[in-house]
Formats: sequence, structure tokens, C-alpha cells
Amino acid sequence: MRLRIAIATVAGLGAAVTGYLTLVHYTGARLVCPTSGCEVVQRSRYAELFGVPVALLGLLGFVAILGTALVSGPEAAQAGAGLALVAFLFSGYLLVVQLVAIHAICTWCVTSDALTTLLLPLTWLRVRSSGRDAAPAARSGRGSLAAPRLLP
Repeated sequence: MRLRIAIATVAGLGAAVTGYLTLVHYTGARLVCPTSGCEVVQRSRYAELFGVPVALLGLLGFVAILGTALVSGPEAAQAGAGLALVAFLFSGYLLVVQLVAIHAICTWCVTSDALTTLLLPLTWLRVRSSGRDAAPAARSGRGSLAAPRLLP
């Protein structure tokens, strides 16, 4: 349960960061940033993928991981870990793009990257621990067809 709360908290923070970046993207507002790097990165051609803002993709990813944390069971744990792995790899790619192609660093983006990096081990620890949680469920007669339980 503690892992699910930790995952939900980190994913919620990530959703807040990427939600802010998405809002700025669509409103055209000026980013609050300690450097000019945020504006440079957010206005670059890499800020969108097939016309979709990368910030929106991040928001959707964090919300999806948050959703998996709200559901008990090994399937939810595995889905969260898979999403976290994809998010981690994509955020690594975007960090390299900032350093190599754009030559600017977005503080908000790095914060999102750090939260994504934190989610990876948390979600994988949940997968490892969900195997232990599945045995009591099987003994109690709840099979794999049972509906997943939401928090708690």
C-alpha cells in the first residue's frame, strides 16, 4: 500500500508539472523559469510530436501511471511499471535532445524527468511485491477474474 501511495504522489506531482507546461503551451503564456532555457525548449520544434505537445503526452502518461496506482493487483502493477519504463526512456531521449540539439535546458522538463526516474524503481518494486500479494488473494477464492479494488 505504501508503494501505491508513493507512486500516486510522484505521478500526481508529475501531472502537475506537465499540466502546467501543457497549459502554457495552449495559452501561449510565459513560463515561470529561472533561466531562458525553458522558453527555448518549449518553443523548439521538439516540443511537439506529430502535432501533439510533448507536455500533453507527459501529462497523459503521469495520469495513466497515477491510475494504475489507484488499482490493486498485479496487472495494475505491471501496467504501471510498463508505462514508467516507456516514460523513462522517452524522457531520457528528450533530455539528450535538450543537451545536443536544442542546447538549452528546461528546468520544468528536468523536474519531470526526475519524477519519471523516481517512478521507475517505485513501479518495479510494486511489481515485485505484487507477486506476494497475489497468493493470499488466490487462497481467499478471488481468482484473476475478480474486479480490481480501488484504494485502500
